[in-house]
Amino acid sequence: MITSQRMAAVDRNAEALGVPRKQLMESSGNAVARAVRRSADPGARVAVVAGRGNNGGDALVAARFLDDYDVAVHLLGRPETIATGIARENWEALRDAEYDARAVTDSADLDLGDPDVVVDAMLGTGVTGALREPEATAASAINDADATVVAVDVPSGVDADTGEAAGVAVDADRVVTFHDEKPGLDAVDAAVTVADIGIPEAAELFTGPGDLLALGRPDRSHKGDFGEVLVVGGGPYTGAPALAAQAALRAGADLVRVACPASVAREIQGYSESLILRPYDGDHLTPAHVGELLTLASAHDVTVLGPGLGSDEETLAAVRDFLDAYEETAVVDADALEVVPTVDTDATLLCTPHQGELRKMGGETDEDWRTRADLVADFAADLGHVLLVKGAYDVIADGGDRRVNRTGNPGMTVGGTGDVLAGAAGALACVLPPFEAAAVAAYANGCAGDAAVEENGYGLVATDLIDRLPAALWGDDE
Repeated sequence: MITSQRMAAVDRNAEALGVPRKQLMESSGNAVARAVRRSADPGARVAVVAGRGNNGGDALVAARFLDDYDVAVHLLGRPETIATGIARENWEALRDAEYDARAVTDSADLDLGDPDVVVDAMLGTGVTGALREPEATAASAINDADATVVAVDVPSGVDADTGEAAGVAVDADRVVTFHDEKPGLDAVDAAVTVADIGIPEAAELFTGPGDLLALGRPDRSHKGDFGEVLVVGGGPYTGAPALAAQAALRAGADLVRVACPASVAREIQGYSESLILRPYDGDHLTPAHVGELLTLASAHDVTVLGPGLGSDEETLAAVRDFLDAYEETAVVDADALEVVPTVDTDATLLCTPHQGELRKMGGETDEDWRTRADLVADFAADLGHVLLVKGAYDVIADGGDRRVNRTGNPGMTVGGTGDVLAGAAGALACVLPPFEAAAVAAYANGCAGDAAVEENGYGLVATDLIDRLPAALWGDDE
């Protein structure tokens, strides 16, 4: 099964892989036409009720495959308000070929006649909530018709993810859904057909621009909506926690604080005036600091644990104590990773090892990315945590799902790029589930590195990625 949000991402990723949406719409429309043929013999009367989005566009295509039927197309709304170019092209194709295609600008004017089949293509999987006009009136008219109802992707008015309807909804006899079944269709009393429309498996496996669709920001957002991150790091190293913290800010966190030894606090603060420091006594993390850190971490949405901490025995013991008591979400990186397999924690962990660190954790790897993906998935299942294993092809797995990221380049072997990734993952884990956060962070981090190399060549440094993270996540206009 696939959720509506993930389906939108896969559609976009397929387009990035060279499978245009127009081609997918042709395949979808053909699948809808086949469902009509299974519902009635040639010559039957077919009423197509189409919305102004791509769901309606699928049905407009279907009409062209039904020349041996008596088809009337009812577009709900003015043609100039059709939302997408490809749907508009298919409307114009029907009008230019003089099909019976009518624009319904007032729901009171909708007259379905006496059809044998009604195609419901008003709203697709991305629409939730009660139907508005003219769709509400049209849904009632469809339900009142003495006809077989074929719904495109999901019956209008039904939430594709939950199967619930907030008001009137189309009562479909058949549903033609695309690529994979939607969770809400289990609750629909209809025959469901899943149509293969040519979306490649790679559109689900590989991260792509579609994964970024989860990062929308409502216009009425306010401070705190996008999370607060605590970076616990520093001691023997000062650059790593500063890089992770700056990356978390550039990846969208509202506030980032750095808990570090007092001996290096001034140096870390010197990297950016945007960082808020929470120093603790001493020159490295010890078990004596854990209680203080747990209290501080409880006021944050996500903790990034590890950048620059080092591998002192006392420090690793403190990491173990912290994870043993922590119950929220943490991104674990660098030397802190080796503790993860030995600790029993109620925390939700997103671990970001490179392949050497993965081996130290007890995992296995392989030069072939396909074999490596299998090994990482198995190890993630054993650990019970999300893994983001860095490499030429990053592998993201949680024991169930897996993704592979192909962005990035050899210039990113420079030190600090992993700290940037950990910080970005921490920010994204404030607003996304950890597995999704890992996938988006890997994709955006690689895109930022690719942009840096394109501009300046392979002599990049980690701050080049930080500077380019916002464009990688939200586009150059953000």
